[in-house]
Amino acid sequence: MLAFFIRRLLAAIGVLATVAFIAFGLFKHVGDPVTQMLGPDASDADRARVRQELRLDDPFVLQFARFSARLAQGDLGVSLRQGRPVRELLAERLPATLELSLVAAVVSVVAGLFLGVACAVRPRSWFARGTMALSLIGASLPTFLIGILLILVFSVTLGLLPSYGRGEVVAIGWWKSGLLTRDGWLHLAMPAVTLALFQLALIVRLARAEMMEVLRADYIRFARARGIRERAILYRHALRNALVPVVTIVGLQLGAVIAFAVVTETVFQWPGLGALFVDAIGFADTPVIAAYLCFVAAMYVCINLVVDILYVAIDPRLETA
Repeated sequence: MLAFFIRRLLAAIGVLATVAFIAFGLFKHVGDPVTQMLGPDASDADRARVRQELRLDDPFVLQFARFSARLAQGDLGVSLRQGRPVRELLAERLPATLELSLVAAVVSVVAGLFLGVACAVRPRSWFARGTMALSLIGASLPTFLIGILLILVFSVTLGLLPSYGRGEVVAIGWWKSGLLTRDGWLHLAMPAVTLALFQLALIVRLARAEMMEVLRADYIRFARARGIRERAILYRHALRNALVPVVTIVGLQLGAVIAFAVVTETVFQWPGLGALFVDAIGFADTPVIAAYLCFVAAMYVCINLVVDILYVAIDPRLETA
């Protein structure tokens, strides 16, 4: 198990290094930060002076070496727009994004597995057919459209939920949480549902397909012949063997929830990392852009590592892979 973990960890480090190189290489293709800082009316001399102060004229290899050295020490640089350390900006926005992503992930995984198993047990029922039809709609509609429709129904028409912002938060040290207040949950409801629907639709369909295949296996028939309770057969035997492909999709979707929260945060004006990333692109704030890309890559790598370990926990034979 230790050798398996070390192999996966080394592969994860290689992926992070590659993403850092690509993120840094994109610096030259997102705009000129000097123009954004000084404005279009600045003289050539002023532009040259600022570029020299920021060391933007140095060779690419030298710039990447400085970037990598700072990144290895946890120094993400300074925002060109706000003049503050990027690490502070990320720390301010991180709680909002993580809370939104985690709530959306829990909703999609729990509801997706439950509905998938229910549809597999009675595949011809009206409940199963209706659920699969709704899951197809959920997987087809773009996230921003789902968010706009929810705002139209629950905010504009019914007036039940707020349409933007994070609401009241409670400070726990440096972490500001909206999960401890009623107003925070009201503001979180629509963004979380919007972010969860696409993942929920995929998990339902995959869990249903895998469970239906497992339920046709011979050992399930033998278990029923022995008189084992149906609930134990479904959740202790069948679901465990159907989880390996489901865990793969769940792991990838958890990373996608964090990465694509940028769309949901934009629609609902949620003050998270996604909104910070969009603002950074508009200003060509390359240190913030690179920090966000590296953060998303790190989340994907960590989730993949956890998924690999879960594989072995579910099926120890996979340790040799």
